[in-house]
This record gives sequence, structure tokens and C-alpha cells, in this order.
Amino acid sequence: MDEAIDAGFEAIVITVDAPRGGNRERDLRTGFKIPEGFGVPSVAAALGSERAVTIEETFALMDPALSWSDLEELASKSSVPILVKGVVTAEDAVLAVEHGAEGVVVSNHGGRQLDRCIATADALAEIVDAVEGRGAVLVDGGIRRGVDIAIALALGADAALVGRPVLWGLAVDGEAGARRVLEMLRDELELALALCGCSEPAELGRAHVQRAPGTSVYSG
Repeated sequence: MDEAIDAGFEAIVITVDAPRGGNRERDLRTGFKIPEGFGVPSVAAALGSERAVTIEETFALMDPALSWSDLEELASKSSVPILVKGVVTAEDAVLAVEHGAEGVVVSNHGGRQLDRCIATADALAEIVDAVEGRGAVLVDGGIRRGVDIAIALALGADAALVGRPVLWGLAVDGEAGARRVLEMLRDELELALALCGCSEPAELGRAHVQRAPGTSVYSG
């Protein structure tokens, strides 16, 4: 944490929804390993070497005994905000804030941990209501177009996080590809705002969204 702060990072994000690895059958079937040179420094330090590691080896390093009191201790020692990522219930969001977190990230780990887990869009509103402005509420999961960001903001999120699309852009064209993805999302968000009659994101609210009926063109 100290190294991250010294390097200029402005927040620390703690992922709490991966005490064990999910049943990622494709990775098990293919024998996937994180290649040498592409790993995480903390993992290499824990293993004592920089080498290719399997998903199982990585998750075996997690301590399932960590608790809310550990979060409180870490937050008390941090000079930057601590955010808890992997929250999908109002109860956990409240506990995170009560134990020192300055915000939560509503996330189901890209759907790669618990099968049939609730979608973050379905969990978001009740978490926003439970936090009651006592901390920031960010959300990720399924953000593919600018209108997805608009929906997240309308449901009360302070920001939406984007993962895979940026990685896809990076794979296609490096830094320029990643930048292009972000530009597309920004342009699409601006268009969605205009078509919703909003001049800025803060004007979006729950009146701008509603669930599709049980039988509709979207339910097929």
C-alpha cells in the first residue's frame, strides 16, 4: 500500500469477492497460466519467484480468514481512500462504509466467480440507497456502450468502470486502441444524454430508466 501511494496512486481498491477462485472450467480445461513476465508483483513476491502461475496457485495465496476488522485496520493506516470492490448487497455496502471504506464498487467479478450471481445493474439501486451518500458508489460489469454508462449513472452510481472493452482496444491497436474505445464510450454517452434531454450526467435520474416488461422485444 505504501509503495502504491508513493507511486502516486490516489486510492486503494480491495477486492473482496475472490476468497477462492470460481469454477472457471475453460481455464482448467486448457491449463491456462499467467505467463512469466505478465504476473502481479505481489503474487511473485508471495511465491518467491517470477514464473508462470496457474489460477489455482494464485487463489491459494488468498487468506479466507480476513474480516471487516482487517479492512478497518487497513483504512486507519491509509492516507488515501480505501474502496471495497465486489459488493452486491446493501448489507455489505453498509458494513464496508462502517468499517472505514470511503466507497464501494458494485461488482460481481465479471460473472467469473459465483454462477447465477445477481447482475450489478440489479443490485446497484438498493446499494446507492443504503450508502446514503456516506461514500462513493462505483459500478462495473457489462459496460459495453455509452448508454450502459448512462443507465448506471441514472441508477445512482457516481461512476462506471470499464474493463474488457479497453483490453480489447489495447489488443487491437495498443495505446491508440484503448484510447479509441474510451473516446467511443464518451461520444455514445454524450449522445445518450442529449437524447434523454440532459445537458450533463448529473441530470440523469431513475425517471430515465425502467425495466422492460416481462414479454417484450428485449426478452427474446
